Amino acid sequence: MDKEMSVLQRIIQSANMRQKVISSNIANADTPGYKAKDVTFGNILENKIKLLTTDAGHVKGQNKKGISAKITDTNDPSWGDRNNVLLNSEMAKMTENSLMHDAAVKLLNSKIKMFKSAIKSR
Repeated sequence: MDKEMSVLQRIIQSANMRQKVISSNIANADTPGYKAKDVTFGNILENKIKLLTTDAGHVKGQNKKGISAKITDTNDPSWGDRNNVLLNSEMAKMTENSLMHDAAVKLLNSKIKMFKSAIKSR
């Protein structure tokens, strides 16, 4: 598998993980005391892109393997029942996440079609 396919696979996996957390937030919108969560990801690209540092002040890349995800409570203000789920915000996150997932799937499908075409032409 080439590098691009590996990156696309990681993006799809991370979008799936985030979708579960967002769905849980929406399902618990009326649960008293529930705190909305979101997923923050580490280095999804797993250092596939090497950054050129020409100055000591440049930011260096981190050396993490795989997808590192951290589920954190969001800092939205709580309602009277100490629940801080904002449905509009969660729906926007879900739409954004869905677009990211769909784009990665389409790119991966295109890549697979190119490989199939190359194999058939031999």
